[in-house]
Amino acid sequence: MEKLKQNRAASFVAVAVVYLIAAVVGITTYNALSFSWWLSLLIADAVATAATFAFSLIFKNASVYDPYWSVQPPVILAAFAIGKDLTLLGVLLLVAVSFWAIRLTANWAYTFANLFHQDWRYTMLNEKTGVFYPVINFVGIHMVPTLVVYGCILPAVYAIREGLSANIASVLFLCLSLGAAVMQGIADIQMHKYRKTRNGAFIRVGLWKHSRHPNYLGEILMWWGVALSVVCSETSVWYLAAGAAANTLLFLVVSIPMADKRQSRKNGFSDYKAQTRMLLPLKRLR
Repeated sequence: MEKLKQNRAASFVAVAVVYLIAAVVGITTYNALSFSWWLSLLIADAVATAATFAFSLIFKNASVYDPYWSVQPPVILAAFAIGKDLTLLGVLLLVAVSFWAIRLTANWAYTFANLFHQDWRYTMLNEKTGVFYPVINFVGIHMVPTLVVYGCILPAVYAIREGLSANIASVLFLCLSLGAAVMQGIADIQMHKYRKTRNGAFIRVGLWKHSRHPNYLGEILMWWGVALSVVCSETSVWYLAAGAAANTLLFLVVSIPMADKRQSRKNGFSDYKAQTRMLLPLKRLR
C-alpha cells in the first residue's frame, strides 16, 4: 500500500479504479430504485459518494474525493443524455458542462502528486476536530459538496429529460458558463506559473491582480449560467437555481474564509486584502 501511494502513476490508476467502482455503484443503485428520477438520482449519488468515502479511509486520504466535484456532473448528464433526441439546449449544456469538467479534472491531474498528498484543508480539519474527524470527513468533505454539485447539475438534467428548447437568453447564459470555465483555466495557469517562481508573498498578476479568488468566481458563474439558461427556457422551474445559490454560499461561507485565513498568516495580507477585491474587481461605493 505504501509503495502504491508513493508512486504517482500507480496512484492515478488507483483513483481511476475508485471512480469506476463509484460509477458502477451509482448507476446500479439508480436502476434498482423506483422513486422519482430526481430522488433516485440523489440516493444513487449519495451511495456513490459513500463508496468513494470508503476508499478514502482505505488510503487514509480524504483527497481521494477531490475529483468527484468535476467527474460527477458530466457522468450524470451523459447518463441521462444517452438515447435522447437532444435539443439545442441539451447539446449546449453537455458542451458547457463537459468543457468545465475536462478543464477542472485536468487541473487536478496536473497538481496531483500521489496518494500521500492531501488537501491542506482536510489536514487542518483533522488536526482541529480530532476524534470527530471521521464524521467531519464524511459529512463536510464528502457529502455536503456532493449535495451541492447535485443541486448544480439538476437543472441541466431536467432540461435534457424534458427536451427544453433554447432561446437567446439561454444561449447567452451558457456563453457565461463557458467564459467562466475559460477564466478558471487562465487563473489556474497564472497560479501555476507563480508557484514556480514565488515572486512575492501574494500573486498579483493577471486575473489575480483584480480578484483574490478568480477561480472561485469562475466556479460560481459557471453554475449560475447553467441554472439561468434552464430557467430562461422554462421560468416555472426557477427553484432549480437553488443549487447555484448553495454553491455560491459554500464558497462565500466556507472556501473563501478558509483560504483568506491561511493567507492572513503572511506579512502584508492586510494591505493585499484592502487593495484586491475578494471576487468581483469592482470599485467600492463611496
